[in-house]
Amino acid sequence: MTHSTTSRIIKDMILIVAGILSAGLGLKGFLLSSRFIDGGVTGVSMLLASILHLPLPWLILVINLPFVILGYQRMGRQFAIRSVLAIAGLSLCLAVVPYPDVTPDLLLTATFGGFFIGAGIGLAMRGGAVLDGTEIAALLISRKSSILKVSDVILVMNVLIFGAAAFFLTIESALYSMITYFAASKTIDFLVHGIEEYTAVIIISNQQAAVRDEITRLGWGVTTLKGEEGFGKRGLRDKTVNPLYVVVTRLEVSRLTNAINRIDDKAFIIKHAVDDVVGGKVRSRAVH
Repeated sequence: MTHSTTSRIIKDMILIVAGILSAGLGLKGFLLSSRFIDGGVTGVSMLLASILHLPLPWLILVINLPFVILGYQRMGRQFAIRSVLAIAGLSLCLAVVPYPDVTPDLLLTATFGGFFIGAGIGLAMRGGAVLDGTEIAALLISRKSSILKVSDVILVMNVLIFGAAAFFLTIESALYSMITYFAASKTIDFLVHGIEEYTAVIIISNQQAAVRDEITRLGWGVTTLKGEEGFGKRGLRDKTVNPLYVVVTRLEVSRLTNAINRIDDKAFIIKHAVDDVVGGKVRSRAVH
């Protein structure tokens, strides 16, 4: 095992342990005393614990593990082993760590409970594991259906969970629990995708060479694609075009657009969000 591999494994383990402790704080330090729940498989565990008066650590372990085991072939052995250990670690953490009940304020409980749970799940994901089997469950269900996508399955699951919370607990608890879920979701997105959100920009211009040179002069990387123009303002056409493909940070989209418009204010510009970028040149040179 090389030094870099060992360092990466240690870093991943630190992230997973930090995730376990954070999620434990969110659950035991905030939500449980107020009978609020989260979404997903963790939410199901919390709801059953509240209704059946069963120990939450055991429910989290028992309900999550089957999804990790079923997802073994899809995700790989290393992912499955790390996830099993992470979920078992969360269960142990809830059972033995004496977290204080942080605040009686219901809004603070819902918001920060969701924040710490989301931070825990996000840190564990950065370490190559899961603390909640929701996405694995959604993936397995969507593969059996030609209609439902993963996002659709997660949405349906959470609608059912919060509907059950309103029925078995109270409507107020269900509404606060939705705040918890939204806070957790945004925190997970922040930790997994990072503070810098990327935007991919496709530019089709009659002054393609000049636009490309300006983009590279400003310090961005650019890829020239090959294509043919189809139906345009002047009807059907069969003309070769070379669209430009650029990925920039969200804060630089306006600057890129202005640079393009200075050369060709009639350029066709397409923008769409990108979850993550590895390698390449996505930041321009600083302006002095």
